[in-house]
Parts: sequence; structure tokens; C-alpha cells
Amino acid sequence: MIQRDYAQGRSGPEIERIRDRFLASLHDALVYSRPITLDFIYGEIKKDKDEKGNIVGVMTPLDGQQRLTTLYLLHWYAARKDKVNKNDCSFLSNFSYETRYSARVFCAELTKNYNPSFEGIELSAKIVDQAWFPMSWLNDPTIKSMLVMLDAIHVKFREVDNLWEKLVNDKLIKFYFLPIKDIGQTDDLYIKMNSRGKPLTRFEHVKAELQKCIREAYKEDTTQVDEFMRKIDCDWTDMLWQYRNSGTMTDEDSVIDDEFLRYFYYICDIIGYKNCVNRRENEDEFELLKKFIAVNDTFDTDGVRNNIQIMKSYFDCWYRIYKNDQRNDLIDGFFKSFIDHNSGNGKIVFYSSNDEINIFKDCLRSYTDKNGKFNKARAVLLYAVIEYLLHNDEIDDHLFKQRIRCINNLIQNSSGEFRDNKNPGRMKAILDQTDAIMLYGNIDESTEIGFNRHQIDEEKRKKEFLSKYSDKTEAVLSLEDHERLKGQISIVALKWLSQQDTTPDLDLADYADRFVSLFKCEYDLIDRALMSTGDYKQQDEKSWRYQYGSKSIMSAWDRLFHKSANKGFKDTSEILFKLLSSAKSFKDEHLRNSVDSFISCCKDNATYSWRYYYVNYESFRPGKYGKYHNNNPEKEPYMFSVMLTEERSRTTYMPYLKEADSNHLSDKGDCLIYGHWHIICQNNGYLFRNDESETKKEVCIPVVQKAGIDAEDRIELLKNLIKRLNDWTPEIIYDELLKFKGDQDQKQIEIDPAEKLGEK
Repeated sequence: MIQRDYAQGRSGPEIERIRDRFLASLHDALVYSRPITLDFIYGEIKKDKDEKGNIVGVMTPLDGQQRLTTLYLLHWYAARKDKVNKNDCSFLSNFSYETRYSARVFCAELTKNYNPSFEGIELSAKIVDQAWFPMSWLNDPTIKSMLVMLDAIHVKFREVDNLWEKLVNDKLIKFYFLPIKDIGQTDDLYIKMNSRGKPLTRFEHVKAELQKCIREAYKEDTTQVDEFMRKIDCDWTDMLWQYRNSGTMTDEDSVIDDEFLRYFYYICDIIGYKNCVNRRENEDEFELLKKFIAVNDTFDTDGVRNNIQIMKSYFDCWYRIYKNDQRNDLIDGFFKSFIDHNSGNGKIVFYSSNDEINIFKDCLRSYTDKNGKFNKARAVLLYAVIEYLLHNDEIDDHLFKQRIRCINNLIQNSSGEFRDNKNPGRMKAILDQTDAIMLYGNIDESTEIGFNRHQIDEEKRKKEFLSKYSDKTEAVLSLEDHERLKGQISIVALKWLSQQDTTPDLDLADYADRFVSLFKCEYDLIDRALMSTGDYKQQDEKSWRYQYGSKSIMSAWDRLFHKSANKGFKDTSEILFKLLSSAKSFKDEHLRNSVDSFISCCKDNATYSWRYYYVNYESFRPGKYGKYHNNNPEKEPYMFSVMLTEERSRTTYMPYLKEADSNHLSDKGDCLIYGHWHIICQNNGYLFRNDESETKKEVCIPVVQKAGIDAEDRIELLKNLIKRLNDWTPEIIYDELLKFKGDQDQKQIEIDPAEKLGEK
């Protein structure tokens, strides 16, 4: 009477998972002849009399109600589906519930009176529609759960032939029954077993399933199972306790369940990467156990045992640190955040303020979170640390610092490679390269699908360079740690790493200091100073998009300073080197003077290259992504348009028009609109067009040019024209323009704006 309601048919994701897994196990046992044992069921057996006065045995379960009820429903379903003779299945009427009268009567009616049709999906709707089923029964949680379970059984087993035969005769489903008297207990055992009032957690279910998998993998070798489970309950729990509740460290509900499961997911991912088997997004812990810790098509017995040992070693390496109280020295001694300015040299920098310094703690706290904070990049970095911990008797601290820095540089500059989900071998290659560096100090460049190839090449060059010039180590490290470089220093050090002939006054440490001081200045001034020095753009390999710097979006500089498939990296490096050569150190005032000098020179010589407009007018310097678009820069060098998004070249504006009169700029940014008049940019000037149907003509206004370079500031020219448009009506300006040639029918009229329109 004190047993709880039947629960395996309740709603909710956790219950649904349990129900699906249980039915799947029963299905596999019956369909594939894989015997399954449902563990212990405790209870009491007493003698009683049936309706005819015969002595019978009555078993009252104190534990096992959920499993037994599901088996009862499965047997009822099989008997009705296979149209079994009533005498052969009459024993089902002995199943009864004492919790509620309604549940007891429901079982009796279901067994004695009902032969359903199995057409369709929902069996429950047909049962509820029976005359003997009062609607009030839908308020009984046990009956509601039974109806849900019957629907689930129907979905799972409707295609299984001879289901009753498999259930009754093949004896593929078993459980152990242990009478209470055999363990010297009375009914208070039930109270003790249920006193906690909470269902088992996912972690406890995983432990039970994991124990089963290990037992099956090692069969007779029980020592492996005993040792593994002891470590979970003792060693690893002690080690994880400091990270309980995802770092909240509160006493309320203090458990390490989530932390253990997150690390378990991480270990499964590493095993999967190593074997080119990726985890699906929605796979849960139990599916991962079946995938990696149970014999299947991918892993034989030896493979499963190897995976179990990997899991064991991945936990043990952190337990040894915990046991020796070395965790603070290890983590804080090697890693620092970029915002931690007090850290010593040689530490590995995390460039995001969100990155937890203790990378193991970060994994326990956020692995599998949907926000993607603990991504593949950090997973590889943690893998490198674990490999060191597993082999720290072979790798001293000095070697570890060198190698983990190299790995971190590769990770920071392989974001595109980590996003590659199409090639399952990509992560395996990256982990293999990590092994080669961490264990042997070898930079493997043989694979085409591992870390970023440009960074691999740079790491080899740095290694060769420092082997010859060890006194430059600090300069290299300081550049690697710079926020704009993140480990890739070629944009500054290309001359040194390519081992070009350098004069004694070209000191790498000196130029490293100059770079640091330059990027303490205002980014807009840096952008203008670079353009004053030369056109430092890089072209997207597959389009007519061009990358420049930005005063607000730092990723624009990251794309410029990190070598990729874009064209122009070497030119950018040379222009940056030329700017760095102009001063020992940089401040805003120095850059401003350099920019002003460039603008004055252009005006004094009446040569207005495209760079002049970029440097002089703010509308030309995109504040966001630093992206420009030009379909034909060689023939039309002035037709650059500013991109308002990072990728879409159609979302742009013409900076000449915006700078001249942003209030009349069209929504598309491609023309100025004044009534019927539209002003459109051309490489050699502007096009005036009147869209009124009766007077639709075009007037082209060229700009005087020398060697393809403007001899007059076309923006000042346009502003003067706009002033006249504001003073005159569109019809007047149109008529006046046509009078210069006196030909009313000519569609295109060339006008010298300096000589003619200026006087007018």
C-alpha cells in the first residue's frame, strides 16, 4: 500500500530517456537473442489461497515495481498482439496493484475483457474509449503512466513477430529475486530503501551502466571493475570535490555529478577524435557508453579495454596533482590571462577575459555548454596538458613551457581548421601533431589537414631562428603575447624569420618594442599612418573584397596580421616595417604629424590618389569590419565602396557621396538624390542623371587627371556642385549644363568644371 505510483510512463525528458533505454534493451534482448538480466528485485513471498481455495504463493515486491509493471504490460501486449489462447496467458490476471482501487480494477479489466485492434499508433486512445474505462481514471497517475507505456511498447514492438513466444519460451529476460527473510530484514527495509525521497541521478545511472560495460569488457577479471568503481567513489570524487556545483562551492546539493559527466563527455570526444568517430550533437551519456565503452562495430574487446584505460588515466593524472597539492603551481605557473599584467614572462596567454586560467576547471564547468565557450581549441589545449601530465617524468618544466607555447600558437591561429566539420580526420591529425610536439618536440608538417599550414611554417622558422639567435627569445615571446598577434609574428618579423640579409641596426627586439608602442596609439591614427606609408590592403582570395584596419573592430587587424589565403600579406608586412622604421617609439602626436604631412604633400602637388581620400576623409575609413569592395581596381582604382557587413559585398556605400552629403544618400548608398536628379560615382568623376520621364538625359562630368590620378579633390568639387543644386531648381541646373555645348539633343556632354562650371 505504501508503494509509489508507476512512474516509467510519466512525461519529462529524463523519464522519457529512461523509458526509451529500457524498452530498447528489452527489444534488443528479444529480437537479437541477447539475454538481459534486470538485476535484483526484493520482496516477500507468502502462502495464500486463491478463489478456489488452492494454496498459492503471493510475491509482494518492495523494490522492482517499475520493472515488473513494464514487463506485465509487455506480456499483455504480446498476448493480445499474437492472439494467445486465454488459458496460456491467464496468469497475467494475478498481477495486481494495492496503491489505489482504480489501478487494481484497471489491471483486472485490461487482462480479462479487452482485445484491442492494433491498427494505428496510439493504443491508449482505444483503451480510454472502452465502456468499462471511466474518465475519472485519467486522474490516476499509475493508470496514466500505464497508458503512455503501452503506446511506447506498441511503437517499439509492433513489427516484432512471435513476440509472445520470445517472451515466454526463450527466457531472454531475467531478474534476480531476493526474499527479505534471506537477508534478515522486515518491512523496514522498504522504508530505508526509499527514505531519501529522490530518484537516482543521471550520474548514478551512468555509474551503474559504466560498471556493467567494464564487467562485460573484462569478464572474469573482477579486479578491473572493483578498482575502477573504487576510484570513482573515492579517489576521483575527492579530486573533483573542490569543483563541485560547477564552481559555486555552496553546501546546497553539493555533488560532483555534473563535473564528472562533463569530463566524461570530453574524454569520449578525445577517443572519438582519435578514431575519426565524432559525437552527434544530441547523444547522451548512455549512448556514448554504448559507442565507446561497449563492444561494437568500431571497437572490439581490446579497443574497449583501451578506451577504459584512457578514461582511467585521464582521471588519475589530475588525482595525482590533487594528492600532491600541486594544482596551483601547475596551472598558475604556466598560464595567464591577457588582462593579467603581473604575470611573469614565458607563461601561455589566454586572450579572452572569459577564459578560465585553470583549464581543467573550465572543462568541468562548461564543457558541452551550448554557448560553445569550451570549444575544440581549448579541448586540444587541455589534451596537450594531459599528455604532459601522463609523461611528466620525460618532460621537464622548461620543455613543457616551450612546447605548450608552440601548441598554443598553433591553436590560436587555426580557427578555420577547428570549424571544419566535414573532414572527420581533421581533429585526429591535430591531436597527432599535438602529440608529436608535446612528447618529442617535433613539428609535423607532413599532413595537409592538421593545424593551419601557415602557422606550422612559422613555428618551424621560429625554432630554427632561435636555435641560431637565442638572445632574441624574449623579443619573440613578447611579440607572440601581443593581443594583435596571438602567436603569429611574421607580420613584424618576416625579415628575420625568412633570414633575409639584415644590417646590424635592424634589431628584432627594437622592432618588437616599436610595434608594442605603435599599437598603444589610437587605432584610427594607426590606420591612417599605415595608409600614408602605402596601400597596405589585402585581397580576399575568392572575391573583390579588400581588408583594411578598423578603429573599433579588432578582428579586422587580426585578419590583416595573420597570414591566410588572402593576397598581399607580404606587402602589408613591408609597409608596416617601413612605418616602424620611421621612429624609435610612437605616440598619437607622432602619427598625427605623419598623416598631416601626407595630406599636405598631396594638396601641394595637386595629386589626389585614392590613398589621399582614405587618409583625409573619415567616411572612407570603415569603423566596423575594415572591408572594401571593388570589382575592377586596376581599371577603376577610385571605385572602392565601403562594406557595412563582413561578407555581403552588396551592402555598401560610396564614400565620396557620403562624405559630400550624407543627408541625401540613397538607402543603398550608391547615389545622391535631389528630386529627379541622381548623382552617381564614376571612376573619372560623377554622372548626373534626371529620371523624369520627359527630360531623361545624362551628363558626364570628368575630372582632370594626370597619370590616372586626380589633379583636383573630387569631393570638394562635388560639394560645390551640390551647393548650386541647392540654389537652383533641377530644371535650371540641367538647362545651364546643356548650354555649355549648345546642343539640346546631345546625351553626353563633357564639361571642364574648373573653367566652365566654376565661372558660371
